[in-house]
Order: sequence, then C-alpha cells, then structure tokens
Amino acid sequence: MTLPKGFGSGGSGGSSSADVERMIGKRVENMTGIITVSYWAALLATFGGTAAGYFYYPWAYPTASGHFAFIVLAIIEAIGYIFCVKVMEEGSNKNSNGIVGGSIAATVAFVLFVSLYVGW
Repeated sequence: MTLPKGFGSGGSGGSSSADVERMIGKRVENMTGIITVSYWAALLATFGGTAAGYFYYPWAYPTASGHFAFIVLAIIEAIGYIFCVKVMEEGSNKNSNGIVGGSIAATVAFVLFVSLYVGW
C-alpha cells in the first residue's frame, strides 16, 4: 500500500498499522461506545416518532399500528447495531459481546414495556 508523503518507512513501501492509524485517525475497534450511544439515540427517536401517533394523533394512527411499526423498526435497528459492532471488530481481538448483549436485552425490555403499557 502506498502511503502519502510523511508516512511509512522510507523507500521500502511497506506500511505498518501504526502508520495507517496515524494517517486515518482513531481506530474503529475502539468506537463501540459511540455506536452504542448512537443506537440508543436512534431507538429513542423511533419511540418519539411513534409516540406522536400514540398521544397526539390517536384518531389517525391506531395504537396497534404504532406498536407494530415500533417493533419492526426496533428489530431493524437492533440488527443494524449488531452488524455495525461485529464488522467494526472484525480482525481485531476486541470483544464487546457483553455490551451488545446488554443493549439488545434492554431493547427487548423497553420494546415489551412500550408495547404492553403505552397507548392502550
């Protein structure tokens, strides 16, 4: 791989992971926290969007329809979250199964709570 001027070792043309990290910036393996925060922000925004149907427009959007939309969107977001974290950690020795499992378990509890107790 040819690196820009100032990176790499002289004329050998080889690049180390430290050079690539310096050139690109922060390594993505260390971004599990920001991806988790983004996932929760997206999940809460999804709830906020469906809550408008639950509370402000109940005559236009039936509660069952809002629950269905919230459940389907939460599943899609959870699959995307798992995919992002696992692809980000591919090839590294990082392991964030605990934070991913905890987030997904909390998501299941949150979605069940909303589906059972909100809007009925």
